[in-house]
Amino acid sequence: MKKATIPQYTIASILVLVFLIPVLYIIFSSFKPINELFSTNPTFFPNQWTTNNYVEALQGGNFGRYIFNSFIVAVSSTVLAVVINSMSGYALAKFRFKGDSVIMLIILSTIMLPLEIIMVPIFSVLKFFGLYNSLWALIIPPAATPTGIFLMRQYLLTIPDEIIQSARIDGASEWKIFYSIILPNAKPAIATLAIFSFMWRWNDYVWPLIAINSPKKYTLQLAIANFTGEFNTDYNSILAVSAISMIPMLIIFIIFQKQFVQGTVQSGMKG
Repeated sequence: MKKATIPQYTIASILVLVFLIPVLYIIFSSFKPINELFSTNPTFFPNQWTTNNYVEALQGGNFGRYIFNSFIVAVSSTVLAVVINSMSGYALAKFRFKGDSVIMLIILSTIMLPLEIIMVPIFSVLKFFGLYNSLWALIIPPAATPTGIFLMRQYLLTIPDEIIQSARIDGASEWKIFYSIILPNAKPAIATLAIFSFMWRWNDYVWPLIAINSPKKYTLQLAIANFTGEFNTDYNSILAVSAISMIPMLIIFIIFQKQFVQGTVQSGMKG
């Protein structure tokens, strides 16, 4: 692999700083007392560090339940997305049948459809099955995504067909091939899909706002939005909880960053 030059390192470092500054400002501001937060001479770092914002947000906002709801939704939806999208991608990558190209084109075309267009029919289906105002309404609809199917298909195309043919000659069933050969060889793509899926569900706000009515079933993003009242906004609590909400994504990306980079490159999703 060709090494990056000093100008490339410099440009990359500047871009990293540009994207990190707003995130760091939120984190450092979450440790500022309220008088510093609205100071006419704002500073990047707190002059007086305090954890009161975190204490007040966690004690007064019932955020333990909201974090638990978000965690259940994000993990369950991610597991379903990995299973369904990997199976769909495997079928479209390694099986030839009449209309497979048309099906793939239809799936890709749905990527261009915004949520605003499909949310009404999805909502009607949820109401019909009695899933409205339940966490299932946040877990099931995004389980199969065109982006996930495309990612898995593109990566599985790089696995040689000869491996699958050899397994069939040895008498392995299709399920055995899928679980014993395809999934172990698709770990980078699965890690990429899992990170994207978890991030989408963890940060999702619009769909939970439509599908959930009971405050007890709010996700973290809905709860954060509730800090904005009609006459005042609890900015110090918003900053504290926003900083907390970044932690799961940061941990997951640090753990799977190697597989994430490998999966995006080999699946052709590097932009």
